[in-house]
Amino acid sequence: MSAGHTAVTTPQVAVAADEPVIRCETPQDECGVRDVLDRLGDKWSVYVVVELASGVLRFKELQRRVHGGISQRMLTLTVRRLERDGLVKRTVYPTIPPQVEYELTEMGHSLTHLVKSLADWSIAHRPAIAEAREAYDARPAEDVRT
Repeated sequence: MSAGHTAVTTPQVAVAADEPVIRCETPQDECGVRDVLDRLGDKWSVYVVVELASGVLRFKELQRRVHGGISQRMLTLTVRRLERDGLVKRTVYPTIPPQVEYELTEMGHSLTHLVKSLADWSIAHRPAIAEAREAYDARPAEDVRT
């Protein structure tokens, strides 16, 4: 556990629907969640993790595979951040020009299970989300203002 973070309390028994799954010891404590969300909440990190889940990829191949198209600079920044967090391993081969390959670490692979769960949840709830959006968008403008 990094400095400044207190233990996370996770219930060991079934939790009521209105109970939080994770509780921080104090309201000011982030429970370590912010570090993870900062990394996975950016636009490209999850795409990179998903593509690397299938195996080792060279930089240009990874760039071609990332959904939505990613610039070389943004991919470089993304894989560096993932490498810094221990999720991606970068291997440079001493060729001319140098060949660089990326692969998920063991910890990176363990993250793919969570990403798959999130994707499964998203697919299962897609119709309900679309319905909720339509209902929200159909509301009169004065009901939507804060």
